[in-house]
Amino acid sequence: MRLLRLIRIVWIGYRYRLDEIVCAADPSGRLSRWWRRLFFWRHDATPRGVRLRVALESLGPIFVKFGQMLSTRRDLIPPDIADELAKLQDRVPPFSSETALAILEHHFGRPVTEVFAAFDPEPVASASVAQVHFAQLFDGREAAVKILRPGIRQVIEHDVALMDAAAWLLETLWSEGERLRPREVVAEFAKSLEDELDLMREAANCSQLRRNFRDAKLLIVPEVYWDYCGSQVMVMERMHGTPISRIDALRAQGIDLKRLSAAGVEIFFTQVFRDGFFHADMHPGNILVAPDGRYIALDFGIMGTLSDEDKNYLAVNFLAFFQRDYRRVALAHIEAGWAPPYVRVEEFEGAIRAVCEPIFDRPLKEISFGKTLLRLFQTARRFEVEVQPQLVLLQKTLLNIEGLGRQLDPDLDLWQTAKPFLERWMSEQVGWRALPKALREEAPHWAKWLPQLPRLVHQELLARETARRQAKIAARRAAKAKRTQRVRRAAFVAGWVASLVLVWWLAKNGWL
Repeated sequence: MRLLRLIRIVWIGYRYRLDEIVCAADPSGRLSRWWRRLFFWRHDATPRGVRLRVALESLGPIFVKFGQMLSTRRDLIPPDIADELAKLQDRVPPFSSETALAILEHHFGRPVTEVFAAFDPEPVASASVAQVHFAQLFDGREAAVKILRPGIRQVIEHDVALMDAAAWLLETLWSEGERLRPREVVAEFAKSLEDELDLMREAANCSQLRRNFRDAKLLIVPEVYWDYCGSQVMVMERMHGTPISRIDALRAQGIDLKRLSAAGVEIFFTQVFRDGFFHADMHPGNILVAPDGRYIALDFGIMGTLSDEDKNYLAVNFLAFFQRDYRRVALAHIEAGWAPPYVRVEEFEGAIRAVCEPIFDRPLKEISFGKTLLRLFQTARRFEVEVQPQLVLLQKTLLNIEGLGRQLDPDLDLWQTAKPFLERWMSEQVGWRALPKALREEAPHWAKWLPQLPRLVHQELLARETARRQAKIAARRAAKAKRTQRVRRAAFVAGWVASLVLVWWLAKNGWL
């Protein structure tokens, strides 16, 4: 099956002349000229970005998903290709209602009519990995039932294996490959797909996000009905709201769009910096707006996580950007090891200033984050900054936030909206206000280790004394071995000299 899939991929690549895109990566241009001469009969005026987009759509939903993710990696691809890949839509025909009912009956071990009081066999949404049906429980609660697409795991495993092979070739043959780490990008993509294939994991993501915003007045997350969930089926609370892309309907309901856009920024930064756990698929199809103006989150298959180090790094960089402290941004990259230590801070600072200074004090409608990110990536390439795959999802989410902001309030000042939140977060994490929290978190560990401290100190001192004695013994043994080696070497040389003298004497006296 994998061989047939490979043949199909090669054929589609040839059909849409994707080989020319690969050859064009050769900076000398010789490979591209040679290739055009070899396939002189092929002529097509269609732009390369369009050809690549159509090819990915022909290869199926997994390649479409990869193209969507790749569209955010403007450090890897030219801007014309990135702009075209951003148009990819994950439109997949639904599988049959009979198949959906069969999966549910196998999952529950009984007919669907005994599980749900009502079940709509017609799906309300269909994507590459799963589709959703509405239902009603016997206790009257409305539910949304998400069903994993049959056979999707095998398709994903085959396609990801082929993507990894292509990434390996790219990393091996392209001079920029090692810095851009394409295999790690594919691995990150594969990990996100693996998470989507286990609906119990998605249910856990949903539950965690709901708990994080339990007392918040900005975001509603559906409740998971755990008794009905499994790896192939997820049942949760049905949510009622208006798609956030329907601006006219929101206005007709009296929703304050400026307040809604600012709330979206606050929700995003709260997820990233407070929790380190964020919804990483925030396109308009996954967001509803409740009648009271709160956000409703849907589809929790792709969630991003950040370590404390990542959060601190991002917060330092965001605040430095907001304060126009470009030297701090340059130093943060070098201190984090993302830029080589031999990079001149002043030169790096000047390059970052040239990219960022023009976008300040301007409304969102006059700023193109896509172009700004492109220039930042070009700067990163110039200064050999390593791309961090764990931040791919965050970058993708930032671009989604930009799109939502443009729809809701083109005059939104992203910087002024986010700056107070980040300053407050930094003061709570690294300022004096953070000290009581840190003490509370560490107190249980202190209670455990303080009674053991004298014994641990004694053990450490004893270990150091033992190590010192062993070092002395080892030194004496090494010196003795060295002396023995010298004696053996001298005896060896003396033996050879004596042998040569003996041979010379025997030869001189006619014995040989």
